[in-house]
Amino acid sequence: MKVEVVPHDPTWRVKFEDESKLVAQALGTNVIAIHHIGSTAIPHIYAKPIIDMLVEVKDIAKVDEQNSAMVALGYEAMGEFGLPGRRFYRKHDATGKRTHHVHTFENFSGLQRHLAFRDYMIAHPEDANRYSELKRKLAKQYPDDINGYVDGKDGFIKDMEKRALEWKRSQNICNM
Repeated sequence: MKVEVVPHDPTWRVKFEDESKLVAQALGTNVIAIHHIGSTAIPHIYAKPIIDMLVEVKDIAKVDEQNSAMVALGYEAMGEFGLPGRRFYRKHDATGKRTHHVHTFENFSGLQRHLAFRDYMIAHPEDANRYSELKRKLAKQYPDDINGYVDGKDGFIKDMEKRALEWKRSQNICNM
């Protein structure tokens, strides 16, 4: 997979909102919430132009029953795709370029981690900019190696996730 990061596109939010409505219809009453995650959810930073959605559901087994509805929307059902308890879908446009990821979980303990990371980056633009610059550097260094690109971000992401969770905890304490 070619690694491409592009400047933030303000239409990504609208694309998420439009697509999340379709996904919610396809997955039905099993859906608790759909969240926009990943770099396209963070304003002003470079990102791979793929909309990431995190879908919370009541019963993960019922998601499998909706595979045909997701396929009808143009998604490819990937099953757990390396993460037990997840159902993963990916979508490509007419040219074969990936446009969307849907990560579906039941009672996903890592949900707070993803949301805290997103919210922290939005609230801390200096760290978001550092992340953006790292992504640009890695995309140049690994233009045809998605694994090298992902591995290159791993340490930074883990550090930011730790900071984000601490920040989120402090926000919750202050709001009590």
